[in-house]
Amino acid sequence: MKKRIQARNHKQPLALAVLSAFALPSIAAETPADIMSGTKSATSDTTAAQTPGTIEVIGSRDSQGFGDSVMSLNRLPAELRDIPQSVIVIDRAVMDSQGATSLASALRNVPGLTIGGAEGGQIGTNINLNGFSARTDLYLDGARDRGQYYRDTFSLNSIEVLMGPSSMLFGRGSTGGVINQVSKQPSLKAANEVQVSAMTTGLVRTVLDSNVPLSDTSAFRIAAMAQNGNANNRDQNNLQDFGVAPSFKFGIGEPTTITLSALLQHNNDQVDYGLPNLNGGFPEVNSNNAYGFTDDRTISDVMSLSAVVEHKLSSVASVRNQTMFTRVLTNATETAPQGLGTLVSGKGFVALPTTSTSAIPTAVTTSLPLSDLWVRQQSHDRYIQDNSIFNLTELSAEVKWGGVKHNLLVGLELSHDTYNNQNYYRNGTCGDVALNAPDATTGYAGCTPLLNPGGGSSPGNAPSLPGNLATGVATDYGLYVNDTIELNPEFKLVAGLRGDRYSATIGNSIFSATTPASADQTVNFLSVRGGAIWQPSPAQTYYLSYSTSFNPSLEQLTNTTGGTAPLPPQESRAYEAGGKWDVNGGKLSLTAAAFQITQYNARSQDALGIYTATGTVQVTGGRVGAVGRVTDKFQVFGGYSYLNAVIVDGIAPGTEGNTPANTPRNSASLWGVYSLATEWEVGGGATYMGQRYANNTDLTAVGSYLRWDATLAYHQPKYDVRLNLFNLTNALYYDTLIPSDGGRAVPGVGRSAMLTLSLRY
Repeated sequence: MKKRIQARNHKQPLALAVLSAFALPSIAAETPADIMSGTKSATSDTTAAQTPGTIEVIGSRDSQGFGDSVMSLNRLPAELRDIPQSVIVIDRAVMDSQGATSLASALRNVPGLTIGGAEGGQIGTNINLNGFSARTDLYLDGARDRGQYYRDTFSLNSIEVLMGPSSMLFGRGSTGGVINQVSKQPSLKAANEVQVSAMTTGLVRTVLDSNVPLSDTSAFRIAAMAQNGNANNRDQNNLQDFGVAPSFKFGIGEPTTITLSALLQHNNDQVDYGLPNLNGGFPEVNSNNAYGFTDDRTISDVMSLSAVVEHKLSSVASVRNQTMFTRVLTNATETAPQGLGTLVSGKGFVALPTTSTSAIPTAVTTSLPLSDLWVRQQSHDRYIQDNSIFNLTELSAEVKWGGVKHNLLVGLELSHDTYNNQNYYRNGTCGDVALNAPDATTGYAGCTPLLNPGGGSSPGNAPSLPGNLATGVATDYGLYVNDTIELNPEFKLVAGLRGDRYSATIGNSIFSATTPASADQTVNFLSVRGGAIWQPSPAQTYYLSYSTSFNPSLEQLTNTTGGTAPLPPQESRAYEAGGKWDVNGGKLSLTAAAFQITQYNARSQDALGIYTATGTVQVTGGRVGAVGRVTDKFQVFGGYSYLNAVIVDGIAPGTEGNTPANTPRNSASLWGVYSLATEWEVGGGATYMGQRYANNTDLTAVGSYLRWDATLAYHQPKYDVRLNLFNLTNALYYDTLIPSDGGRAVPGVGRSAMLTLSLRY
């Protein structure tokens, strides 16, 4: 753990400098795990320049310690205590101890965060944060990572979650917050690690991480992953994935540093669309049941190329340029359960009646026994080409005006995105009766019994035919300035402004009143950020903040327009007050915050499927967190979130006063590990999620759940053996909610285990 201690008088810096001179040689010793996790020592610090009156002190937190108090994002202060917003950092030690291999599984440590489906179907890692979609608020090393794909943790050193609207720093989006994935970085210490894991579900996984110094100022690092087998206990969940993430760093320790990196990943997965809704909930069927076909698959090829150039102009000023190009190609043949009904001779599939408090969506109701019910299967096939190029130039400097210290950040962000989505449909039959009207592209491919789905391949009488081709292109220009003003050692003010010009065009080859042939939108928006920080001691921080965000209606380059005309952007405002404390000698960090986020121009569809933007959604809540060492042998990572989310008006007729979809009022997570001896470690924890609604009508809900996990590990200098136990009580719970078709839900993993062997050489 690295901290910056600001000088408060002329004696303190000298005393600390003397102590540091004696302490650093012993503290700087690094284990192989330190090196592989990217932990920096005092002797190998290669990027951060010390500021006058600041002493770099390396804490004694070991390589398996929870909690990283340093942010990687250049546009935010390195110290979490200097950020007037809630921040959660999930480091490598937490992910390894929990056996978290996907971004979604790692983010379950964040209370108030839920997993959902994207517009147009469930592809990729789709997240709701604080009651709002964060689908386009994912970042990779500070660059927007907007592609639809399933994100792995093999190449990550940590995950940073910044809560609340942050358009001033990140541009469009960020209503609920921002999630930044931090890649593993090359260092000047040679180290190699291989992990081999096997799950009781049948999944086998291998991860390689190798760091090779090339000279006194350059290094190469490569992380690689391959996995094959079933992701969980449910049917049709086979994964065949591999990825590689090479990176070079030149000029380590020099004024100019260049980092070249890439992420190349191939996924061949079966996507789980879960269960259809029934009578306000979900049918009590075998939790392993899946309602797709055995030849369903989502093939994604991800290529992300990045170049970062950092130059120190002086001891108090630096300039940084980052360019990232990302291409995601997705070829999906997916089948979802779309509605329940009965099989009637001569009529085929007859849908059950529905209820609704608004025109859409609807919920299925019936008193028939489950053995009489059939599931209609709808194809969700598409070929997507998604390209993005991102460039960011930032100048940061410390200056003094009128005897007051200013930490200035000026940034210019440019981005260009293109999107092509060729839809396909499979029209089939049920009971030898056509499921689709003539010339329709609805894509109902077949049907299967609810209790005993037949599986098998997609019906031969439902060929794949091309449907709508949706295209989109967008360009964004953003210029921002942020100033952290140190009035004195205890008080700081934060102020920032950002201007964005976002222009987008979408098109459709098959168009109607709800799907325009084309639509254009240009949005000019000014985002603001302000905050006040009081730090009466190095271990205490109290803050107030205000921030805004905006979401253009064509942000996702999909059709969320008001008929043929784009809608005004959603606009959000947030207030937050909180505190951050370091206790137990700085080994344990505690946080608490209260906040309110209000979104205006919230969008919804009317009875004709046309979007309107007349709604208001407000989320008032609070959160607490703890991370670090309670004792030398016991450490924790946990938190609690309370979200009072209300649709104030206008989302859809009859939804005023409802709770927004996929937003639990209460959620919490707690993970702890205890060192029994030098070699042995035991731990475990629980995840609690309150009741959630599948969509804004509040007609379909999933109940609360409590999931327990555990771990046991044996550590040696050259190897580790770890056993992870998931869902110890085999609780049936729903992990992912999908709002379409009246609401669908995907059950979470059942009781299972994973054994991991890690070798270092």
